[in-house]
Amino acid sequence: MLRLSPRPAPSSGRRRPPSRVRARATLRLLAALVLVSGLGAGLAACGGPEEKPYIERPVEQIYNEAVSLLEAGEYEDAADAFNEVERQHPYSVWATKAQLMAAYSYYEDNEYDDAIVALERFIQLHPGNRDIPYAYYLKGLSYYEQIADVRRDQEITGLALDSLREVANRFPNTKYARDARFKIDLARDHMAGKEMSVGRFYLDEKHYLAAVNRFKRVVESYEQTTHVPEALYRIAEINMILGLEEEAKKVASVLGYNYPGSDWYVDAYELATGERIGNPDEDTAWYESLYDWL
Repeated sequence: MLRLSPRPAPSSGRRRPPSRVRARATLRLLAALVLVSGLGAGLAACGGPEEKPYIERPVEQIYNEAVSLLEAGEYEDAADAFNEVERQHPYSVWATKAQLMAAYSYYEDNEYDDAIVALERFIQLHPGNRDIPYAYYLKGLSYYEQIADVRRDQEITGLALDSLREVANRFPNTKYARDARFKIDLARDHMAGKEMSVGRFYLDEKHYLAAVNRFKRVVESYEQTTHVPEALYRIAEINMILGLEEEAKKVASVLGYNYPGSDWYVDAYELATGERIGNPDEDTAWYESLYDWL
């Protein structure tokens, strides 16, 4: 609190304004300060989202509301509601279930990164839970669903493969493992498709050595995928371009022996002999003529 000086202030040589004038000036200053203060408070209130008031409710009510939202396709709100179960009732048996259901809600909402974070937390906190196989499986699916066009980077495909293999190895006799193995084959086919896409690019650019290496990788590392017949054909094609006719014929014979009904072998036969043959399904021994060249 300010105190009045007991001694008169030194004179400045100017007349001081009357006290009433000074008072009015002070009131105007105070009014301006109040206005600025109120404006600042109003701007602060508008600066961010309004927080929802905390209202404690029974765990059954929150959980059932979350399930209803999930069934209605309101996945974002469902995830929030399941998270609210844990926030309000962290020691309830329903809190553990709600953690997993929140992750599933994120998954259904295509928020795969959020789903993965929630699932990793669930796995870390509840390694012995009866639903742990499903948690691993849903994590694998969250990666798998992000596998994009083969022309894009395939890091996410590798993560999907690792997660799905973990499901198959940890829980081999479950329905989750069966589906994981099926999706592993699809993911490997996808990765082989990526190698083929890069190989075709090098072939178009006439970088033949780089192209052959990509196609060979498909044959050696992804031998069970659907891309192997084309990979063999491309290797034969490059050999012909480089004037290595005998090598091209050998590759074509391997293609015919392993994939006698493949359209790629029809093309390989024509590439190697200059002749177009009929439907491979009508002549199962047609590829054997290539062995005459070996």
